[in-house]
Amino acid sequence: MKKKINVQGIEIKLDQTKEGEEYLSLTDMARKFNERTDVVIQRWMRNRNTIEFLAIWEQLNNPTFNPTHLDGIKSDLGLNSYVLSSKQWIKMTGAIGIQSRAGRYGGTYAHRDIAMEFGTWLSPVFKMYLIKEFQRLKEAEAQQNNLEWRIHRIMSKANYKIHTEAVRIHLIPPKVQNTKREGLYFASEADVLNVALFGMTANEWKRQNPNKKGNIRDYATTEQLLVLSNIQSLNAKLMKWDCDAEQRVQILNEAAIEEMNILLSSSSLNQIPDGDPPQIG
Repeated sequence: MKKKINVQGIEIKLDQTKEGEEYLSLTDMARKFNERTDVVIQRWMRNRNTIEFLAIWEQLNNPTFNPTHLDGIKSDLGLNSYVLSSKQWIKMTGAIGIQSRAGRYGGTYAHRDIAMEFGTWLSPVFKMYLIKEFQRLKEAEAQQNNLEWRIHRIMSKANYKIHTEAVRIHLIPPKVQNTKREGLYFASEADVLNVALFGMTANEWKRQNPNKKGNIRDYATTEQLLVLSNIQSLNAKLMKWDCDAEQRVQILNEAAIEEMNILLSSSSLNQIPDGDPPQIG
């Protein structure tokens, strides 16, 4: 189900690309002012300032933008009979800032930068309410993402108790238990998980990020923390089955990659907003 915001009684659908870019429905926005939404959008696209703005946006954000027909479009804008639809604009220039979609959630969508410009053309007052509701949505999402991240961080820490107990039972010699030396075993096994999930040890991450506080797991995404909880339990089983460290890293890495791919393709979880979290190798 697509996200929506309500602006002055009109529901406006939002969609997010794989790259995390937000697109808003121009069709929904136009409905506030006229039921013939296609006519409203076409009138906007006949405006020379609109084409100038769209062309600049594409040049800044779209490396495959084709400006070949741009002069022809501009010269025809003054003709009363000239009509430029979003589909024509996309076909002629290879634009990505505006998208035309069919189906249940179809219509004309535009990148948030362009949608805000369209909002200004529709009504400055409408644009102000649009900005307010869009910001409210982003703040709510940020709070939810932070909550999800904290929950998964707690889960991974809770599961770590299962993991450390397995290390104590299956790896630490009895004469080393309850001594300072047992910490080396715990650290070593923590790095088995780190290498499997993040592709590096805790010390390697620290050397690469000397100015960051905390550890590698404090900068993990919600997906990575969820996978971490799962592979901690799996590693406990592998220790019980007498798999050596090299075997365990390979098995855990395969499991981590498989689970990450599933989560990233189907989950609504997002990365936490701050930092540059390490990626799975």
